Amino acid sequence: MTDAQWERLEPLLPVSNGRCGGWRDHRQVVNGVSHRIRTGVQWRDLPDRYGPWRTVHERHRRWSADGTWEVLLQQVQAEADAAGAIDWDISLDSTSVRAHHHAAGARQAPLPIAKRGSAAAQTRSDPGGTDRPAGGGGAGGEAVGRSRGDFTTKLHLSADGRCRVLSLVITPGQRADCTQFQQVMNKIRVPRLTPGRPRTRPDSVSADKGYSNRLTRHYLRRRGIQHVIPEKADQAANRVRRGKAGGRPPGFDKDRYKKRNTVERAINKLKSFRAIATRFDKRGYVYLGSVPAAALVIWLRS
Repeated sequence: MTDAQWERLEPLLPVSNGRCGGWRDHRQVVNGVSHRIRTGVQWRDLPDRYGPWRTVHERHRRWSADGTWEVLLQQVQAEADAAGAIDWDISLDSTSVRAHHHAAGARQAPLPIAKRGSAAAQTRSDPGGTDRPAGGGGAGGEAVGRSRGDFTTKLHLSADGRCRVLSLVITPGQRADCTQFQQVMNKIRVPRLTPGRPRTRPDSVSADKGYSNRLTRHYLRRRGIQHVIPEKADQAANRVRRGKAGGRPPGFDKDRYKKRNTVERAINKLKSFRAIATRFDKRGYVYLGSVPAAALVIWLRS
């Protein structure tokens, strides 16, 4: 991480509350996490310059569990939005990620953790942190499923017009794209640097035929979001067959649809990180933390 990138990230990082000692050098640890995600190396094989590998792994695990990586990504997005550097003509798509055999073998029963707000719970800035989110267990609970590519995890994401991730959801590999459309849209939440509500509504949305259904179009119309989603051939034939009862064909802007390649390019950028292109993490929440960590690096470089 360059000095300029670190100057942007350092003020956003959590600070120690003094109850459990201080953090190890944030920059050293964050660079270690970035190196591991980029190369896919095993944690115990991290170079010595990043400090003890257990410290780097534990920091990444805890920040994945309590959502610190996602918060950091949102804060960087907020700075970009305040500077007018986000293209809000967004695109959605998904990609399958092959699960390495190291991703198998997660314990079936999750360890209990304290609920947020309880006396036993600890904050994100506390080195003790939380352990891992409740629920899950087993392959299905860890977002590993069976698809044409054997055991896979699917990344559903949205990207702005500059090929940067805005929101993401992970599911087992066999899950259909259209079922996660609303979840991906609802996770778009860019805070304001000035008082006000976070921005959650883009200017327009484009997606491929996999998202063409009544539920998706109704959701976008209800929120007043312009969209470009091509109609499937069978849906068009059924509409014509019904005559006037079938309604009008949905609008389609060919020039706007050409910008849908931005989400494909965003996926290519993510998959340049080897630990994203192939899933090595047993726990779904750890892998889910690795993706925004990689997206954070991409945002800092842009």
